[in-house]
Amino acid sequence: MAIRDFLMSCAFAATCLTGTGLHAQPDTHTYGIRDGRMMISLGKQIRRATLDSFIARYNLDSIGLHELLFSGNHDSLKKLGWEVEIGRDNIFVVSKPLISFGDIGDPARQMQMTEKHPTFAELFPPVNNGILYGYNRFRHKYPFVANQGAVTIFLRGEANANKVILAGSFNDWSPYGLAMRRTDSGWIAKVPLKPGKYWYKFIVDGRWTIDEDNQQRENDGLGNTNSVFYVTNAVFILPGYTDARSVYLAGSFNDWRSGQLQMVKAPTGWRLPLFLAEGTHTYRYIVDGHWMADPANPDKLPNEYGEFNSVVRLGQPHLFELPGHSSARQVVLSGSFNHWRKNELFMERTASGWKLAYTMGPGNYEYRFIVDGEWITDPQNPMTLREGGKISNSYLIIDPNYTFRLKGNAGAHQVFLSGDFVGWSPNTLAMQHQGDEWVCSVHLSAGKHLYKFIVDGKWIIDPGNRIWEQNEYGTGNSIVWMDK
Repeated sequence: MAIRDFLMSCAFAATCLTGTGLHAQPDTHTYGIRDGRMMISLGKQIRRATLDSFIARYNLDSIGLHELLFSGNHDSLKKLGWEVEIGRDNIFVVSKPLISFGDIGDPARQMQMTEKHPTFAELFPPVNNGILYGYNRFRHKYPFVANQGAVTIFLRGEANANKVILAGSFNDWSPYGLAMRRTDSGWIAKVPLKPGKYWYKFIVDGRWTIDEDNQQRENDGLGNTNSVFYVTNAVFILPGYTDARSVYLAGSFNDWRSGQLQMVKAPTGWRLPLFLAEGTHTYRYIVDGHWMADPANPDKLPNEYGEFNSVVRLGQPHLFELPGHSSARQVVLSGSFNHWRKNELFMERTASGWKLAYTMGPGNYEYRFIVDGEWITDPQNPMTLREGGKISNSYLIIDPNYTFRLKGNAGAHQVFLSGDFVGWSPNTLAMQHQGDEWVCSVHLSAGKHLYKFIVDGKWIIDPGNRIWEQNEYGTGNSIVWMDK
């Protein structure tokens, strides 16, 4: 067994015993498998932002963790088959048995272990682009320099060390692969890295240690703390205002939090490098408490206050088109990609209708058009979500990364895919018959997803996937894990 695997298995075993004697931190948040049960441990004083990130990472928004932590209500969890324990050391532990497909009708065997826990690669993908933004916070040294795709990682000090190894998510945490080179002030190693989020540690003469100069660090949920580094792909620059006491950046990417992203003073103004996911991001600067758009950026969108937000776009635009409606005075595009704003994305009139190019990153999106105040779905898009039997929103998939396959059922007239990634809509994702199987490609975020197939109106779990869990109806849902 590799050293990393041994350390991981030990840490995982210890984590699963949280609440039975271990000391938990206020922000404890772990998700794994032990003895055939899914186990979630949460510190009772966990910060809301930490909980939101944990829920999003593992797609746990439907089981009621907010209600448990912030109101003490665990009805939703119990309804879905979870058991709630009030552990020691100020934590909650919730668990639920996993069941193999072959035992769906055998209650006596429902406790047997058939599911794997999230692997090391799933917890620490080589690069994690499933985040919206990120920034670096160092003290005593500058952030690592990226030049032509290579990042120079620097460990300050350790002059008496004989050997220093760099290990991280980018090299599968190998304790042998990246030997660092001694310099007059520390140790360096160059690593080819793309923009995104990375975890790392130093191994100094066999001793694993975080980067003490890096203030960005995370507990991995397995009892370890790792340093975090973002390879940035956007630099925000505000020239002038050198007499200002403080300048902050706020935008759609950080929910417009005003006191989080403090810019760094430079000789001619202020600057802040960020990692930003693909898509369209709006932002403003806050100079000594005064909000303002970026004077150097002509790309702006209107906001709800009768002013403008500056815009940065990363990635390829998608062209939205609405044919007809030539007599309309105004058509607006609104969707999940811009928080359903009604006064931001005004479409351009064309000879045959209306159009707007909008940049979005990979994902699944809902949207509608607003024609002179009336909300309508996209007549050119057959994929729609339904609520209460009525069409609600159009549905769009950008850059699908996973293909669901259902073999057989050659005589079926219609097969649909449904799951938590589409709000369990029963007739949005029509599967296509190809050869001896039905297929449908979607974009799945990192973490766990639940799904089922609907064959001529009959809901079934995936017969080709032995991993599933019970639901409140006693019919089960299939499970798929995405590692990045």
